[in-house]
Amino acid sequence: MKGRNIVLLILLILFIDQALKFWVKLHMPLSEDWDQYHAMLTPYDRGLRPLGKSWFQVYFVENSGMAWGWELGGSWGKMALTLFRLLAVVAGVFILRNFIQKKYNRGFIICAALIFAGAAGNLIDSMFYGIIFDESNRFHVAQLFPPRGYAGFLHGKVVDMLYFPVLKDKLLPGWIPFMGGERFTFFSPVFNIADASISTGVIAILVFQRRFFKKQDDMQHTVVETNTTVNDNVQVS
Repeated sequence: MKGRNIVLLILLILFIDQALKFWVKLHMPLSEDWDQYHAMLTPYDRGLRPLGKSWFQVYFVENSGMAWGWELGGSWGKMALTLFRLLAVVAGVFILRNFIQKKYNRGFIICAALIFAGAAGNLIDSMFYGIIFDESNRFHVAQLFPPRGYAGFLHGKVVDMLYFPVLKDKLLPGWIPFMGGERFTFFSPVFNIADASISTGVIAILVFQRRFFKKQDDMQHTVVETNTTVNDNVQVS
């Protein structure tokens, strides 16, 4: 697997991820309290926000912490999380290079590149978005390079937008333990391309781990040829 191809794959994912985030950030208000905001839109606007059909929509939410909205708490917690991401991405450069040099399974290297690209994509948000954008809310679309950003360096929010409610507000059967009789939506999280890249890489490694980590037979059988005559008179020591 050539390192150049892996670099191109990572750059492609980063470009798609950042391009979509920039478009959403510069064209859409935050989607919180959407029903109330939707009532104030013109018919033209209703056709634009949110985008998509009932089973796939483009919303705009911001995540201050980790996946699923978890947070470490406060400004210092946000900084610690971003620094951890930065260290992980820097370490990932050397780890990925090591995989390529040691000629790991091609599929495994691609999965590792997907995970790396996703981590780097969300890191860019956390490091720079607070500086280059002003604050987004449900009545204001963010501006690029304002006089003052909404947060400092390392305190940016991760932009999420992809929503796939394939099954929406369904009633679970009563016989299901703990959750029976409750309503649920599948798939409920709102995510981005970087999240999808990480998830794809991790899931593929779990599914194809036997193929990726198949043990090589290191036993080498050597045939030694000799011109020595073998008979009952030859002493074997």
